[in-house]
Amino acid sequence: MLILQRTLKNDVSLRGKGLHTGQECTITFKPAPTNYGYRFVRTDIENSPEIPALIENVVDVLRGTTIAVNDVKVHTTEHVLAALYGLEIDNCRIELSGPEPPVMDGSAQPFTEALLTAGFREQDEPKNWLVIDETIEYHDAVNAVDIVALPLDNFRVTVMVDYKNPALGSQHSGLFDLQNDFLKEFSPARTFCFLSEVEHLANQGIIKGGDLENAVVIIDKPLKENEIQELCEKLGVESENLTLGQNGILNNRKLRFKNEPARHKLLDLLGDLALLGMPVKAMVLAARPGHASNVEFVKRLKKYADRNKLARQYQHEKKAGVIFDINAIQNILPHRYPFLLIDKIVDFKLDEKIVSIKNVTMNEPFFQGHFPGNPIMPGVLILEAMAQTGGIMMLNGNDNIKDSVVLFMGIDKARFRKPVLPGDTLVIEATMTNKRRSVCQFDGRAYVRGELVCEASLMATVVPKNS
Repeated sequence: MLILQRTLKNDVSLRGKGLHTGQECTITFKPAPTNYGYRFVRTDIENSPEIPALIENVVDVLRGTTIAVNDVKVHTTEHVLAALYGLEIDNCRIELSGPEPPVMDGSAQPFTEALLTAGFREQDEPKNWLVIDETIEYHDAVNAVDIVALPLDNFRVTVMVDYKNPALGSQHSGLFDLQNDFLKEFSPARTFCFLSEVEHLANQGIIKGGDLENAVVIIDKPLKENEIQELCEKLGVESENLTLGQNGILNNRKLRFKNEPARHKLLDLLGDLALLGMPVKAMVLAARPGHASNVEFVKRLKKYADRNKLARQYQHEKKAGVIFDINAIQNILPHRYPFLLIDKIVDFKLDEKIVSIKNVTMNEPFFQGHFPGNPIMPGVLILEAMAQTGGIMMLNGNDNIKDSVVLFMGIDKARFRKPVLPGDTLVIEATMTNKRRSVCQFDGRAYVRGELVCEASLMATVVPKNS
């Protein structure tokens, strides 16, 4: 696998019509500096606005992945991004003279061939790999979609598709070596759809640039003569140029691979993974993926990446089972003895959930007066430990915590179930329930030996110090 970032040596351009908008567009790939990533640039709009190809900019996943900044959109980004990601290009400026890259033949191959002619230039910064060291899962029970990333010191992808349709059947495909497999085995895989979908898509006006040369249409239902004529009118083709064929594909088009649909789904997944903004070291397994599920999966990877970014920032020594140790916590929170009431963070899902540990010992100063001969941890300090735990959860990758402080705004539904005694280990879970700008609400629960001892709903805000 490559160690250093790379970009293009030269500019290269292609021209064609967009699949969904049908508009003619010139796409130009250009070299870019280190850590630039992929950015689409709409040269047809005044001041040429940039749209970074990042997961937070995704606005639509209907039959393709659309990204936008403000009201400026780029439709159907996945094939372009798959070509860049598959060729391990890290930084590229992508100029468009319209709202959608040309569909070309429905695959990523025309883009990969153009990029190869431009050539590659190695840069002097290392790649920013996201190394997966725990299982990350996405599950959609309604659509029977599962995507999982497993730890692996490499990058591999396996895809299975099964639409419960005899015209397609069940297929699978796997990419095990990006450098050797992508160019010949996956970039040529073309987009596909079912015949039963074509009329519906045409009526929605989202395949204005679609024709019989840029998509594989799988026959999944018989058509009468009048239906064929209507379909030809919608596609803008002569009826004599359209046949139902004998091989299960409109116009008897030959597949480039026996499992071309599965390979194209893998190609789409690569394009959507590119929206993470960094290459991944993991084994990715996907069952029945689509753009909507891909995007949700990448969002989970993004949260994992942001959490790891924070961990690298504050936790300098990696420890098994620990996200932040006491030294990291002291770099994050302003609290000190005797009011620092958590010892370590053992689980952290950004903007979702955090779990801390507080070891309660007889040396705690509050036991001297609460109560002599019958030491019990004050309930208000359990709530304070919950608040400190939730305060760390309110971090994000852009916050400068050294210039900020987390303040209580409210406590609701506080209940104390059992006393906490010297020798107990408090396990505190804080789960985010609502977040608006700098204010968040979270539910806190404290356990001892698996038994609930305290629960409450808290509200807090992040404010600048000395404000």
